[in-house]
Amino acid sequence: MSYLVLARKYRPRNFSEMVGQEHVVQALTNALTQQRLHHAYLFTGTRGVGKTTVSRILAKSLNCQGPDGQGGITATPCGVCPACTAIDSGRFPDYTELDAASNRGVDEVQGLLEQAVYKPVQGRFKVFMIDEVHMLTNTAFNAMLKTLEEPPEYLKFVLATTDPQKVPVTVLSRCLQFNLRPMAPETVLEHLTRVLAQENVPAEPQALRLLARAARGSMRDALSLTDQAIAFGSGQLQEAGVRQMLGAVDRSHVLRLIEALALGDGRAVVETSDTLRVNGLSAASTLEDMCAVLQRMAVLQAVPQMAEAVDGSDPEAAETVRLAQLLPADETQLLYSICLHGRTELGLAPDEYAALTMALLRLLAFKPPGFVAGSVEKKTLTPAEPVPSGGSETVTATPTATAAHAEQSPGVPPMPPAPADAGVPEAFDTSAPPFEETFPTPESPPEPMAVDAAAPIALPVRSIEEVAQRVPLEPPAAHEPPPVMRIPVREAPEPGPRLQRQGASSGAATRFTPTPDGAFWHTTVQALIAAEAITALARELALQSQLVARDGAHWMVRVERESLNQPTARERLRTALEAAGHAQQLTVEVGAVTDTPARRNAAAAAERQRVAEDIVNNDPTVQALVREHGAKIVPGSIKPVQP
Repeated sequence: MSYLVLARKYRPRNFSEMVGQEHVVQALTNALTQQRLHHAYLFTGTRGVGKTTVSRILAKSLNCQGPDGQGGITATPCGVCPACTAIDSGRFPDYTELDAASNRGVDEVQGLLEQAVYKPVQGRFKVFMIDEVHMLTNTAFNAMLKTLEEPPEYLKFVLATTDPQKVPVTVLSRCLQFNLRPMAPETVLEHLTRVLAQENVPAEPQALRLLARAARGSMRDALSLTDQAIAFGSGQLQEAGVRQMLGAVDRSHVLRLIEALALGDGRAVVETSDTLRVNGLSAASTLEDMCAVLQRMAVLQAVPQMAEAVDGSDPEAAETVRLAQLLPADETQLLYSICLHGRTELGLAPDEYAALTMALLRLLAFKPPGFVAGSVEKKTLTPAEPVPSGGSETVTATPTATAAHAEQSPGVPPMPPAPADAGVPEAFDTSAPPFEETFPTPESPPEPMAVDAAAPIALPVRSIEEVAQRVPLEPPAAHEPPPVMRIPVREAPEPGPRLQRQGASSGAATRFTPTPDGAFWHTTVQALIAAEAITALARELALQSQLVARDGAHWMVRVERESLNQPTARERLRTALEAAGHAQQLTVEVGAVTDTPARRNAAAAAERQRVAEDIVNNDPTVQALVREHGAKIVPGSIKPVQP
């Protein structure tokens, strides 16, 4: 007697034996019990989830005669009557299965529909089952539309497909559609356990978990892999043998990699990757298994209560819980994204194991500078303080703390306190100006201007402490040229009216005329931005405004565009100034401006660019290349060193 494979031997014979498709079983059972039968059914789903099996059970339910031959339509076919046994053996004359993958033309469909005019020979209903119906041609679909819409009362259509998107909507509208879902690994594991218990095949639980995961939602694939594993293991299933047969990566390697990445241990990462190479384990499977583990870790981090429901018999589950507590949530998300996208990079690299190592080491590049292997930095979010009803943001830093940090920071000038006795002057007092400006005269040509390297014009940083770490770069030594030319920034006073003449051609929007309070307002705004005290529209309001008057705790600024003068942005800027020990009241007017922090930043950047171009153009080597070889400097290729 020939051996019958497990997938056919344990094919469900009735709805009670179906697993993982309870929603379809319930709908069909109720319809059969209440005799509310549709004339066309469409079952969709991936391979091996039970589409053909449901079709055969439905055919038996419609034609079952009962053990005594007196039965009717039932949701529980007997399985012993001539109709049930004939359908199970594939020789029932009133049940026809058509494989549309190999019979996809209009002639085959017409030959099937010609049988529709004849009443059933033995059964109660004729059942036409068309598998992979999406493979039919458009002509074949059109040929069956009329019969599919109004078939004889004794005819039922059952269509099955793995790709319902390719089925015309004219066919979909004529059918009841049921989507059979891929089965969860837990469901597959439970079914495999029952099957092997009936077969008296000893099996290790971890080996069955490997088979359940490898099936990817298909019960037929799971049973076929089980057949192969039984033959591979000489009648028994062991984890080592199943893992070798599947070519799967040992989860201990995956867990070791995640733990090494959490601890910042690059050596362990490289050594584990080399172990995978020596053992010939798949790099793609490694990244895939890491994604699966990281996904469960992310769920445990988002819902810590789920750790209590973890299966204690699964050692990997307990290890996943431990790693979820070890790796911060943001790094878990980052590592998941790296592993997910790293799978697409394996085919681009000359060596997939080198690509695997690079993908894993990518996370270590995002570790903080002072991170030490073995010390885990737990990242927690500080709850935000409630926002007042006025819609303004509250700055948590105290004025004294902000001033102390600014004094310690070499990259941000300290913010001078506002004088208490300052009035609102109609004309600025020239006896003690906040800063000095040198204006050129026609007799004395303007001197080349440079920008103070201490003035921060870079993008805002995360905190005052990080600002303190920003040290201006020094130019390289002349006797030891670096491989890349770095343009030094020369120290000089604030940009003068020379920049005004240079930018005059570009329009009034770029003109820059220094004002007495301009330097103070520029320093104040840059410090607020560096400390992230102002963001979004409030930051733009501060950058595009000009300080026109200071009267103790009442300051007045001016902007050119009315769109910047929004109540929310104005209140947030006032709150930030008050928290920093400055104005408690802020008035914003609309008018022409000539000295704003944004224009000072643009002027400083333009001056740094001009100085860099002068240095390159005056370089003897560059001049020799231009003179002797006709070299040309590519426009826009000269970039100054950012402070």
